Amino acid sequence: MSPERLNPPELSPATGFSHAVSATGSRIVFLAGQTALDGAGKVVGDSLPEQFERALANLLTALAAAGGHPSDLARVTVYAVDVEAYRAHAAELGRIWRRLAGRDYPAMAVVGVVRLWDTEARLELDGIAVLP
Repeated sequence: MSPERLNPPELSPATGFSHAVSATGSRIVFLAGQTALDGAGKVVGDSLPEQFERALANLLTALAAAGGHPSDLARVTVYAVDVEAYRAHAAELGRIWRRLAGRDYPAMAVVGVVRLWDTEARLELDGIAVLP
């Protein structure tokens, strides 16, 4: 894949995301929503950062199973039950992202939701990747 991350100077500074990602490749991978479920199907982690780390790790595990790498992510959507809590933890979530996925940020959005499938889940991540 040859991703081009586009952040026009006319838009607000992109911190922890890219405004647009143009990607060429031969395979598109659609990644299902991932929460902080462990292998037994139980939500793990009491805090939002703990759940974010597990959900992101799960998303990256699914991507790796398709032969992809974090830099192949073109789009990620975060569905958060509490957007204010997400904003309050943004710096820590950014550190978790960089540790697990690096600094090649996809186009991203955070969407506030009333609840998720698993009521204990505080957030869910899904994504689209373009592989070479």
